[in-house]
Amino acid sequence: MPEPVIEAVYLGRLGYAAALRLQAEVEAQRQRRRCGDQLLLLEHDAVVTLGRNARREHLLETPERLAARGIEVAECNRGGDVTWHGPGQLVGYPILDLRELPPPPGAGERKRPGLGAVEYVRALEEVLMRVAAGFGIAARRLAGLTGVWTAQPPERKFAAIGVHIARGVTTHGFALNVAPDLAGFGAILPCGIRGRGVSSLARELGRPLAVSEVLAPLALHFSQVFGRALVWKPQPEWRAAVAATAAASSAPAVPGRELDFHAGAECG
Repeated sequence: MPEPVIEAVYLGRLGYAAALRLQAEVEAQRQRRRCGDQLLLLEHDAVVTLGRNARREHLLETPERLAARGIEVAECNRGGDVTWHGPGQLVGYPILDLRELPPPPGAGERKRPGLGAVEYVRALEEVLMRVAAGFGIAARRLAGLTGVWTAQPPERKFAAIGVHIARGVTTHGFALNVAPDLAGFGAILPCGIRGRGVSSLARELGRPLAVSEVLAPLALHFSQVFGRALVWKPQPEWRAAVAATAAASSAPAVPGRELDFHAGAECG
């Protein structure tokens, strides 16, 4: 039997609604075991997202004013508060069955196999800290504050994490500030955390940095931390799947209809 792998694709720029639809389709396929674990990597157009625990007062401008600036506001079912996504930020949506992943080193004997929810979030943080370290940026966790921060005070957050888990399968994930316009965060109180700033890899490096430069190290560390080989899948098939999801969302419901991610998106 072949060893399980994580299949990854970089989709480039993708609207938030389209990404939600695609996640939902792949999540359903993963829950039915019709495909293996996936890692969707992309950038979003400017959007402010409100998680399950979001407080409206953490949105510092009205949706109307944001819309006038070309910034969408969207609600979603991930954990966490309010955050911003935009060009220059690498967003990762791992769609993984946590029950089938190897436990973290030193986990000892346990009743259930796989990763727990907290272990999963810590693993994502570990991946992002290793990516930063590879660029010479010291990073750390802060107690009680999910995400990744610069190690040197005053600590500034450069990677946010918010996940959703249903029937053991994850959606949503992480947002790594590679080189976005950090002014976008001025419209919100990021993650509802007061008195803390935001940063990016490019800002800490003091030089330009392209998202494309981060893809390979992120894939390497994701593979190492989660204990699975990572295989890149062709983008065109996934782009076809995005178009198919958009068409399915606007078409009348057809009983039993499913998108075929085995053929259309090289999923599985």
